[in-house]
Amino acid sequence: MFAEERRSQIITKLSKDGSVRVASLSRALGVTQDCIRKDLKILENEGKLKRTHGGAILSTDYPLSRDVIDRRHVHVEQKRIIAEKALEMIRDRETVFLDISTTNIRLAELIAQSGKKIIAVSSMIDILQVLASSPSVTAIGTGGHMFTTINGFMGIETAQHIREYSFDRAFIGCCGIDTTDGTLTTLGAEDGLTKAAAISASRHVYAVMEHEKFYYNECYKFAHFDDITGIISDEAPKGDVRVALEDAGVSIY
Repeated sequence: MFAEERRSQIITKLSKDGSVRVASLSRALGVTQDCIRKDLKILENEGKLKRTHGGAILSTDYPLSRDVIDRRHVHVEQKRIIAEKALEMIRDRETVFLDISTTNIRLAELIAQSGKKIIAVSSMIDILQVLASSPSVTAIGTGGHMFTTINGFMGIETAQHIREYSFDRAFIGCCGIDTTDGTLTTLGAEDGLTKAAAISASRHVYAVMEHEKFYYNECYKFAHFDDITGIISDEAPKGDVRVALEDAGVSIY
């Protein structure tokens, strides 16, 4: 098999499964693992994938670097599906945390329309404005360092405030996962510290993320798979990613 044909097969499998592993590619294509690693390096240089420890994930134009305000109108239908699933988990009289997330804006809208009587804490102003429109919801803001790109609060002060609460459920935004070490990732430390504080203060923790994010990871790891109750998504992951999550005991809703 020629190198170009082999790399084409790698991209085909990557497009189908979202991620690939060096060992499995080596067996499937009948070449050494060193050969596969060289292929992955070449494909990464061409911008076709992103190498990870032991494999690779899709190189994607997914708009993770956009401001939150910009992302409100991206993947609207997927966010609706996720928000509807999340709403079903919330019971009357619970205290919940809604993390900075455009999916959670949609969840806040559904909560406000549902008439459920809850206490809802959030670090995002857009979410608080929606929740405050419902007489059955007690909306509480975290305060802290204000970031205009997310229209909300992040960082040490925000994390300290969050730790003062005891949440029944927390719905945490996520920029992607890393199956090589079983972690959830986000764009930076300020956001990661805030998410970690909410996770530590919650009895049930759900990551909310569109299915594309199963095949992507970002630079800051804020939690491990065993820190969360499960992941709420519009669609279950496929291939090696699904196997990795099942092996880790992560529930997908």
